[in-house]
Formats: sequence, C-alpha cells, structure tokens
Amino acid sequence: MQKTVKYIKKNYIWFLMVLPGTIWFLLFSYLPMFGNIIAFKKFRIDPDGFFASIKNSEWVGWDNFKYLFSTNDAFLITKNTILYNLVFIFLGLALSVGTAILLSELASKKLSKFYQTGMLFPHFLSWVIVSYFVFTFLSPDRGLFNNILEMFGVDPISWYSESKFWPYIIVFMSQWKGIGYGSIVYLAAIAGIDRTYYEAAMIDGASKWQQIRHVTLPQLKTLMIILTIMNVGRIFNSDFGLFFQVPRDSGALYPVTNVIDTFVYRGLMTLGDIGMSTAAGLYQATVGLVLVLITNYIVRKVDEESALF
Repeated sequence: MQKTVKYIKKNYIWFLMVLPGTIWFLLFSYLPMFGNIIAFKKFRIDPDGFFASIKNSEWVGWDNFKYLFSTNDAFLITKNTILYNLVFIFLGLALSVGTAILLSELASKKLSKFYQTGMLFPHFLSWVIVSYFVFTFLSPDRGLFNNILEMFGVDPISWYSESKFWPYIIVFMSQWKGIGYGSIVYLAAIAGIDRTYYEAAMIDGASKWQQIRHVTLPQLKTLMIILTIMNVGRIFNSDFGLFFQVPRDSGALYPVTNVIDTFVYRGLMTLGDIGMSTAAGLYQATVGLVLVLITNYIVRKVDEESALF
C-alpha cells in the first residue's frame, strides 16, 4: 500500500493529465453499461424516475432479441450492414493510406497543408447538411445531374426511387466524407519514419514506387493492421446519418439502405420499444467484441508484433 501511495505521489502529474479522459470514459462508456439490463426487460417509464422504471419493468429474458431477428427484414439489414462495412473498411484503408502517401510526397508543404485542410473539411459537416448537397445533384426535377442528362437528350432519372444506384452513392459519400480524417493518422506515421531508410534506398537506386513499396508500406503495416482490427469491431454498426439522412428516408431505397441502426430507429419511432433498441445495441457491441478478439487472435498467430494486444 505504501509503495502504491509513493508511486502515485511520484507520478501525480501524469495521473492528473489522464484524469479528464478517465472521467469521460467512466461517465459515458462504462456507467451506461448498467443500462444493458433494459435489453432483457419490457421497459416502461415509471413516474418515479429512471431507476424505478428499470426496477418495475417486466423481465422478458431473450424476447427482445427474438423479436429483432424474427422480422422479415432481419437477413436484409444484417447483410447490408456487413457488406457495406466490409467495403468501407478495405476501400477506406486503401484510400486513406494512398492519400497519406500522396500528400507526404508533395514537394510544396504549403500545398500539402491546403489539400489536407480541404479533404478534412467534409468530416466536420453534418450528414443533414450533406444530404441537402446531395439533393441539389439528385433532385428529380431541378437536380444538376438530371439537367445535364436533359442537355444530352437523355430522360431524367428518379434517383430517390431507383435503388440500383445507391450502393455506389452510399460508398462514394462515405469515402468522400471520411478519407481526409482517415488519412491523418497515416500521414503522421509517415512523418515519423526515419529518413535514413529513404536515403539508403535512393543510394541503392530505388525508384519512388520502390521506396513506397519497400520502406513506407512496411513501416505502416502494424498501424494498418491495428486500425483494421478496431474497425472490424464496428462491422455491425452503421453511420446512421449516412443511411438515413442522405437517402432522405425513401421507402423505395430500403432494400439497399436499410441497416441495423436505421431499422432499430424506425422500430423505436413506430413501436416505442426501448427494450428492443437496447437489445440491438447490446447485440452489436457483443458481436463487435467477439470479432475483435478473433481477428486479433489470428493476427497474433501470424505476426505477434502487429497484434493489438
């Protein structure tokens, strides 16, 4: 005990530095975990408050989970969620790394900073605002794309009724909004690579592509694997704004835009079933944890130094 107190006194400045982050995680990440019990109850609001509501709500066990997966759309929303996230993970990885490498190779640092700022800006835009930008392009009567089509004598397209276009639109908008933010970490990692590696490669006659292939990418490998493992943990989660706001909640597009998060939201708004919504969130978190553990285990078997833990 005395050693612990002595250690804390010696390093108190570091403990103070991490204290705000620790408090934030306790309040917003760990404390809400106790609310997962709602997933196993038929939640009803009690006039005596939240805790009384939990205590007095009927225990229904796994019924909320059964309802979530007994619907006709269960397979569709699961398939959409997984397939979109797989594309986002691997396409986002390739574009983020590629963008970071291109920015790092720019000779003009001022120009590099300008491009970084321009590419990062969409990340801070709300999906509500982005949805209006998209609508200006895809509006059935006054949209820019339909105006261009009419100039060439092509019939206008009812974009918000034609589901076949939206997988590409969803993927494009996701990468457009996230590529700038996703490349920051890789750009910082590239800046930290020892320049003597590149100097040695140039002395050996390596071209710029060979330097990227044999120096930059190997140095980024561990970071790429760790971030991919963390993204795999969110494979059952979706960006609600992307799938709800951008398609403008068009019912005709549900076959390609309905994912677990939007399905649960619509169910909550229609049925007011908080227990089912909590069950969906617990299911997503549990599957994500299992996937992270499995992915990390596989990586650790292949290359222990690249594993997350």
